[in-house]
Amino acid sequence: MTDNEALDEFLNYISSIKSYSDNTVLSYKNDILDFANFIHTEGMAKNLLSIRNSRIAENYCMFLSGEGLSTTTILRHISSLSSFYEWLYKEDIVKENYFKNIETPKKPKRKPEIIKEDEINELFEVCDLNDKLGYRNYCILGCLYGCGLRVSELCNMQISDIDFNDRLIRIHGKGSKDRDVVIYDDLRDSLKHYISTFRVDLLYISKDLDNRYVFLNKNGKQLTRVGVRKILEHLVMLAGETYHISPHMLRHSFATAMLNHGADIRTVQELLGHESLSTTQIYTDISIETKRASYNLSFPRANKIDEKKKK
Repeated sequence: MTDNEALDEFLNYISSIKSYSDNTVLSYKNDILDFANFIHTEGMAKNLLSIRNSRIAENYCMFLSGEGLSTTTILRHISSLSSFYEWLYKEDIVKENYFKNIETPKKPKRKPEIIKEDEINELFEVCDLNDKLGYRNYCILGCLYGCGLRVSELCNMQISDIDFNDRLIRIHGKGSKDRDVVIYDDLRDSLKHYISTFRVDLLYISKDLDNRYVFLNKNGKQLTRVGVRKILEHLVMLAGETYHISPHMLRHSFATAMLNHGADIRTVQELLGHESLSTTQIYTDISIETKRASYNLSFPRANKIDEKKKK
């Protein structure tokens, strides 16, 4: 088997079996090709399939660090290669995955960016509910913030995924893993109204009666991730604000709001579709900070000096 054949089979595997997005598949491909160029330029191995020791993997990690790349980028490169060689190992194409246990730089913990609840309320308020696009935007905001959806999950949502009776949406998440998210009453009613009225108006523009996607753009076509970002930026502008916003920030804000208002972390994990609980735990620090601030404001002795200590 040649390098190209192995790479093509691996990319087909993560695309068709693991259901990775096109952008993710392209990222894996570029990372692997970068490594192939490295071992060829440095004369460290004949090809990708002929690596025989961990020193090459360690040298590549040092090379990436010397290139001035961020820790996140280095970890992504190593993760791509580890996944590739793990697949080769399981397919009995190579004898060992030398990228599996190499020492990599530690990724600094970074708190997720969130939007304050009052700022989110402002975004809801500037949506024009008498306009088809304004009403659609109100529903989009409700799904992103009220359900913690990824932007790709929002764009791929179809009408048949919504259970209006039980107030649930079946989300087709990463790696073909489905989960059910709960929708609050107002969002259920808003989605029902949008689908039966304004969505029909948008669909009429495209004449594509087979389109079953919930959210459509102004031309009646499936809304894209770029389109969602532009909508959110437009809402921020209408609110007279200048802060940065992204769909993922609304997902972060949903998780933080849930924890701040008493939800247990495993429930939030299920709603977000996180495979590992540790991924969800990044939100607990924010929640603790909020609880500490609330404690200091509310508990009688938190900000008072004991009279005896004054003397």
